[in-house]
Amino acid sequence: MSAPGTDVRMRGFAARSTVEDAQAWVDAHAPRLDAETVALDDLHGRVLAADLHAPIDVPAFDRSAMDGYALRGAETDGAGDYNPLSFVVLGQALPGGPFDGRVDPGSAVRIMTGAPMPAGADAVVPAEHAVERDGRVEVVAPLAPGRHVGRRAEDIVQGALLLAAGRRLRAQDVGVLASVGLDRAGVVRRPVVRIVVTGDELAVPGSPKGPYQVYDANSAMLRGLVVRDGGVPLPVQRVADRREAIRDALCAPGADVVLVSGGSSVGSEDHAPGILAEAGELAVHGIAMRPSSPAGFGRIGDRLVFLLPGNPVSCLCAYDFFAGRALRLLGGLPSGWPHPVAQVPLVRKIASQVGRVDYCRVRLGTDGAEPLALSGASILSSTTRADGFVIVPGDSEGQAAGSLVDVYLYGP
Repeated sequence: MSAPGTDVRMRGFAARSTVEDAQAWVDAHAPRLDAETVALDDLHGRVLAADLHAPIDVPAFDRSAMDGYALRGAETDGAGDYNPLSFVVLGQALPGGPFDGRVDPGSAVRIMTGAPMPAGADAVVPAEHAVERDGRVEVVAPLAPGRHVGRRAEDIVQGALLLAAGRRLRAQDVGVLASVGLDRAGVVRRPVVRIVVTGDELAVPGSPKGPYQVYDANSAMLRGLVVRDGGVPLPVQRVADRREAIRDALCAPGADVVLVSGGSSVGSEDHAPGILAEAGELAVHGIAMRPSSPAGFGRIGDRLVFLLPGNPVSCLCAYDFFAGRALRLLGGLPSGWPHPVAQVPLVRKIASQVGRVDYCRVRLGTDGAEPLALSGASILSSTTRADGFVIVPGDSEGQAAGSLVDVYLYGP
């Protein structure tokens, strides 16, 4: 690791941490947060804190899988269009309204889909294979016992593992919880994130800007990334390049993670690294990667603080490599990349340097992945023209044209 805490302003980095060492620090300092109980209607997207087992069978009774007639299947043997078999209709069974009686030989009960099977019956003749008239039903097709019957517990068995701890709940998962009668569940608390944007040159979108100002894009981008990774973003704080203002934003309570956009490098006004070193621990500052080499992070008490470069692509890259990883771990999610991966050939070579990890944006075409020519750390639109990115590892001089590469696809 490099020697964090040293004032590198206007001097540059004497050494840089490797990406692997930096990620190892994140993994060691982002333990899963505590559990909380959440109501059913708010469970979608949350992460289960513990295994859930089924408290009941689903269904809790044998039920009809068709609209038709419940009877004894063996009694339909030989039925056909030219040999209809006739049964007395004893009554009707509806969902939630069972037939109060027993199906004896030679009889049937009119039944609707989902209704409990009457005692004595073991099969259901579909309505299209039967004709009812004058209190009797004629069956024109044979069926075996058990046909068109949904058995008790065929969906879920009482006591079985319903959903495992660590699962991020989808809509259908929440539906399964509802189907066994659960109206709440224990989930991992979502990390609360404060986004701090520094820079006197920044203007707020929607407001006029000076001739030498730029609009703040990073805060809007970071909010979306935080939500993607299961975090809860607080209102964005925009602070001037003033030491006390930055210190107050880093040290204020109420957040599990602080993301600082800008002021992380070696300029005279880059105060955040020194403040973090004084107020807590600056564990990493300067990383052997491109872009995002000025990134850093550490902690103040139990709060993780990530110093993200102000250039938008560097900010995105540093977030994805380190801060997003921490949020996922804190929230009980896997630490790995949240992007789908496609393995495709490289159209043109990617040049790199041994000892440095490269984050290269690419566009997918019919011939494979094309590295974008405009790859500067300030060219945010390159990420909208790109379909994803390729990571060139630190032990490589690059990737040759025609080689198969993993493309991490940008998602929503």
